[in-house]
Amino acid sequence: MMLRVKVASLIRRSLHNSRFRGLCFLPDIAHNDDLDNQVLVEGKAWSRTAILNRPSALNALNTSMAARLHKLYKCWEDNPDIGFVVMKGSGRAFCAGGDIVSLYHLINKGNIEDCKQFFRTAYTFMYFVGTYLKPHVALLNGITMGGGAGVSVPGTFRVATDKTVFATPETLIGFHTDAGASFYLSHLPGHLGEYLGLTGEKLNGAEMLACGLATHYSHSSRLQLIEEQLGELVTDDPSVIETSLEKYGELIYPEQNSVLQRIEIVDNCFSHDTVEEIIDTLESEAARTNDAWFKSTLKRLKEVSPLSLKVTLRSIREGRFQTLDQCLVREYRMSLQGISKQVSNDFCEGIRARVVDKDFAPKWNPPTLEQVTKDMVDQYLSPLSEFEPDLELPTTLREAFT
Repeated sequence: MMLRVKVASLIRRSLHNSRFRGLCFLPDIAHNDDLDNQVLVEGKAWSRTAILNRPSALNALNTSMAARLHKLYKCWEDNPDIGFVVMKGSGRAFCAGGDIVSLYHLINKGNIEDCKQFFRTAYTFMYFVGTYLKPHVALLNGITMGGGAGVSVPGTFRVATDKTVFATPETLIGFHTDAGASFYLSHLPGHLGEYLGLTGEKLNGAEMLACGLATHYSHSSRLQLIEEQLGELVTDDPSVIETSLEKYGELIYPEQNSVLQRIEIVDNCFSHDTVEEIIDTLESEAARTNDAWFKSTLKRLKEVSPLSLKVTLRSIREGRFQTLDQCLVREYRMSLQGISKQVSNDFCEGIRARVVDKDFAPKWNPPTLEQVTKDMVDQYLSPLSEFEPDLELPTTLREAFT
């Protein structure tokens, strides 16, 4: 019991000290004999490795994968002969989020219950990772977006590489930063979280390390050595695992053109209370300095869903004062609103424009920020109805992070 308390305490400290998570999206219909192959397992002396194995879909999560992961992790947590758990992806991605095309088709067929089941299953597993009682190592070698961050950032250790690409790109498809993103983005330095959440811009591995989204950085050519070293460990001590990771880790800094070199400018622009004020400040600075960064940031903000901008800003601001479980419960409500079309059809329209038809010309509704009312934002953060159950997480059994 004391060991479990020790590990849980270190995990919480890791989350807090990094001052710094995302998913979205959904279930495709797979044949039963293919389900186990979507999450493979490697057994080591004192550890287990879960391998996300849908490389052709960039390891996008679906309901069956999330359910299998949860079942495996519960089994491993209860097994005294397993000291820690590793997660990695096959191919060129760790995990690119969820299968939004499948979700798009389910919504258009009116199959909302399967959509709800996906979000319940995925978010519950993310909470399980965030409250896991054994050390967790995520090897983020490749695309790590949305749900990929949701199943990794809550864990103890996150190893980024030269191939890592992180983003929370949900506003580009008319959604909101979910999968725990309102929790971890709100804990990043300054107002970097608002910048990333609103613009959907990418970070590389060095930038993830610098802002705390990753705990370690290693060149991808050394990953095999890291895995071999971890496989030989006979321990459940996080400090021993950390020492092993540091053995092959590298000290690396963001490049000069990185947004992290502009953190004071980001804070000045993205600290405002409203999206309109953020854009006004960016426009003023663009006119004053003629800096291309301001212009590209403005261009991105004017491309994405106006409704998504407002609900995402509100979500991140609320997340700053909430625990992980409270963020996931709120995000679940928001996700149900997004798929229900009660407030807007922006989610389906965004997927259509960017992924299905690929005309990159979404018709957002409302089309402008001025037409997005406070009532719309309030409704987006509310339950679908008084009879709609909230996401139920085992908070009495597993302590949430603050």
